Amino acid sequence: MKDLPSPNDVLFILKSHHVTHVRLYDADHQMLNALANSGIEVMVGVNNVEVQRIGENQSAAADWINKNVAAFLPETNITAIAVGSEVLTTNQPAAPHLVPAMNFLYHALRTAHLNLKVKVSSPHSMDIIAPPHFPPSTATFNPKITTTMYLYLQFLKNTESFFMLNAHPYYGHTTGNATSSIDYALLKPLALSKQVLDSNTGLHYSSMFDAMVDAAYYSMGALNFSGIPVVVTESGWPSIGGANEPDATMENAETYVTNLIHRVFDKCGSPRQPQFPTSTYIYEMFNEGMRPGPLSKKNWGLFHTNGTAMYSQDLIMVKGNWNSSDCVVFCVAKEDTKESDLEAALNWACGIENASCGAIQKGQPCYKPNNLHSHASYVFNDYYQRMLSSGGTSCDFWGTAIITTKDPSKISAKGFLISLIFHIE
Repeated sequence: MKDLPSPNDVLFILKSHHVTHVRLYDADHQMLNALANSGIEVMVGVNNVEVQRIGENQSAAADWINKNVAAFLPETNITAIAVGSEVLTTNQPAAPHLVPAMNFLYHALRTAHLNLKVKVSSPHSMDIIAPPHFPPSTATFNPKITTTMYLYLQFLKNTESFFMLNAHPYYGHTTGNATSSIDYALLKPLALSKQVLDSNTGLHYSSMFDAMVDAAYYSMGALNFSGIPVVVTESGWPSIGGANEPDATMENAETYVTNLIHRVFDKCGSPRQPQFPTSTYIYEMFNEGMRPGPLSKKNWGLFHTNGTAMYSQDLIMVKGNWNSSDCVVFCVAKEDTKESDLEAALNWACGIENASCGAIQKGQPCYKPNNLHSHASYVFNDYYQRMLSSGGTSCDFWGTAIITTKDPSKISAKGFLISLIFHIE
């Protein structure tokens, strides 16, 4: 783009706004030098044109690592490589070479003894998931790319890397397929009655963002993969649009980005995987006035090129008080369950399912309040949280349990919280 600030000026803007992570779409050497000794964690990118060449030649991968990663470490804190961007849905010639390129780059990192420091993955758009994307529990990858996605996920599992997802509720809301409100797309707090229910799981979705993330988790689950965190490598909202783009406004952009930052600071996982923080890179740092396409595509920037925030309030000022109670879900006993049914479910959980029931015994920390509902809620939630960590999702217990955002620690069960830091792009 024209009039982009110098790398040193970009660094000044990043540090002025307390940015701790940045994603680069290439491996620009001037920018990497500017970021040296800044403490900012850097994700560098292999552009789509390079993917095929690297995927065909291990020497090309080694050369890329030596020139664009090893040469800058440890002064520049490079921690991840994004191999291409939406290759499987936008760059068909390179698609067959994506996973081989990732493997070659990883082996080059291992040869340089950098594989534990730098993770390798590739960002995907929501188009990798077959429509419809809701309910998330039925989501699967597009059948045309299932084989490639299996190999991609196997690579992530073997190398302990993460799934990169570009999640844009703006497009989800404006494509014509959305039946939900714009408040749902803008991450505005919603009353339970206005949240969208996945009837297969009982999970309530207060935002399209979370539904998109969980669609990725369930798609992975459909291929029998679990335990791979999703990192959102792009999410934002355009501030200006054309005559036929009424939702691309400064007000909506500020609302979405503000709410997204709140969500990131609140350390939230998704309803499906509350134990995994949804690390998020905000798209993007500056507007791209020369970019082809509709007006909205040119106007996603967070900052003016002079370093001032695009919106009326500085981004760093929005991280104040925010109720994060909706960020974590729990499994508790239903209020209206018959005692006989609840007792049978509790006995089944403590017996056949070998749930952790010692804490509700007399004299133990979770014995009080001494009533069946409290004891069952503790056991159900303890079991549910442990199953979540291994990929399970069921909160049923013979129809006696329900998903809630109310922390059952208020009734003697343990809470389940996640830490997360602010990322920006």
